[in-house]
Amino acid sequence: MSKAVQPEVICFGEILWDLLPGGRSLGGAPANAAFHFGQLDVLTVLASAVGCDAEGDALLARARQLGLATRFIDRVSTRATGSVRVELDSAGQPRYHIATNVAWDWITLTPALVRVTVDTRAVVFGSLALRGHANRGALDRLLAIVPATALRVFDVNLRAPHDNLALASQWACRANLIKANLEEARRLTGEDTAEKCARALAQAAACPGVCVTDGVRGAGLLWHGAWHWEPGRPVAVRDTVGCGDAFLAALVAGLLRGSAPPRALAAACRLGEFVATQAGATPVHPPELKQALAAIGD
Repeated sequence: MSKAVQPEVICFGEILWDLLPGGRSLGGAPANAAFHFGQLDVLTVLASAVGCDAEGDALLARARQLGLATRFIDRVSTRATGSVRVELDSAGQPRYHIATNVAWDWITLTPALVRVTVDTRAVVFGSLALRGHANRGALDRLLAIVPATALRVFDVNLRAPHDNLALASQWACRANLIKANLEEARRLTGEDTAEKCARALAQAAACPGVCVTDGVRGAGLLWHGAWHWEPGRPVAVRDTVGCGDAFLAALVAGLLRGSAPPRALAAACRLGEFVATQAGATPVHPPELKQALAAIGD
């Protein structure tokens, strides 16, 4: 890959089929985040894997339709393409049933991926993709070559039975920005409020940035000791699948572009709210939303 197209962000982790009540759609937190980074005009690559099966062919085709770069999505001949059966409750809140030992559990750190990593500005990785030893080893090697100035963004996704708190705490120590929802933060710290959770997690992980989301109430960001809170705004929720991934993309994009932390947080909340009004995790950003997010970040 030439210097002219050097990615700003690498998303490491799962790409899969979300099997929703209304049909299947591309999913996986890192894949969703990569899509929203692209919508925010942040050049991003996804390091993941699919099987050598019809589902993998279709998933790669869908990824390309959504504008995702697929160069670093491997094909694994010995494992099936990943999937998650998603059930929605009456409030649109998802419940996940995640297939195990699938292709994205075996992501390879290729020489080509190494070449683009050495100059990247951020690496986004989540706890779900670290459920297997192969990915933990690959990510460990990847983080070792990331520039010292890069954001290392840990997205906590405690999805039972893949919700090992000790493992999540261990990888939080490798990050300089952690994002968790309030329930996850409470489980990791034993604290109650978002700010208390953020400060406890920052201290335990020696991490300067911790973001705690609290659904419709809003989200908070602890950034180098200063606490910022952005209230949520009421929207007509269709489903909440992928809201946190869109939120994270907007937050990281804002910080990379030099937005003040409160502005980056506000833009993240607005994008998460928009996704909640749409079906699925990867709705295209309309022009008026792009303009509004850009104005917030200025």
